[in-house]
Amino acid sequence: MPEPGSIRLDKWLWYARFFKTRTLAGEIAGSGKVRLNGQRVTKAAQTVRPGDVLTFPQARRIRVIRIEAVGERRGPAGEAATLYADLDDAPERDACDEA
Repeated sequence: MPEPGSIRLDKWLWYARFFKTRTLAGEIAGSGKVRLNGQRVTKAAQTVRPGDVLTFPQARRIRVIRIEAVGERRGPAGEAATLYADLDDAPERDACDEA
């Protein structure tokens, strides 16, 4: 059983609607193609929690997302979108912007 505030990786990927079935989410999660905070994951049962960064293939692109919430169920797309922040959509920052 996962710790409070955490969830299995395969279940979270399915809740967040990155994959149509939990079986497919489990196959990807256990394939070694997913990175959790930069470390390769080889078990679908790996626990994740808010603040973790995931990198994984989806269709023809590589997704980089930060987990914002664990979720309670596989809900509608609008609800699923609140579970993560897409780091690919973050605006590019210039060194000049920080000065």
